[in-house]
Amino acid sequence: QVQLVESGGGLVQAGGSLRLSCAASGRSFSSNAMGWFRQAPGKEREFVASISRSGGTTNYAHSVRGRFTISRDNAKNTVYLQMNSLKAEDTATYYCAASTMYQTTLPTGGVDYWGKGTLVTVSS
Repeated sequence: QVQLVESGGGLVQAGGSLRLSCAASGRSFSSNAMGWFRQAPGKEREFVASISRSGGTTNYAHSVRGRFTISRDNAKNTVYLQMNSLKAEDTATYYCAASTMYQTTLPTGGVDYWGKGTLVTVSS
C-alpha cells in the first residue's frame, strides 16, 4: 500500500521558518515528480512547488518563489519543503503529492497519490 506521510507542520510566528518532510512508502518515486500543494480554510487546494525525478528541475507558485525551497532525497524516498519568511497567508494544510506518470512537472491532474496533510499556522 502506497503512503505519503507528511511531518513538520506547526505554529510559527510571521517571519519564521519551518521544514516539511514527506516520506513515501509502498513504492519508489525516484523516477517520478513529487510536490507540495496547500489548502487554506474556505479556499481551493493550490499548487505550491514541484520537483523532477532527479531534483534538477523545480517549479514554484509565484506566491512562494524566493521563500520556499523544495528538495528530495531519492535514497530515502523523501521530499522536503523548506519554508522561510513565512507570512500569515501561508497558513494552510500542506499536502504532499506524487505522480506515477510525470517525471518533471506535477500538474494537479497528474497527481496519483496524496498525503493526509500537515497543518501550518503562521501567526501575525
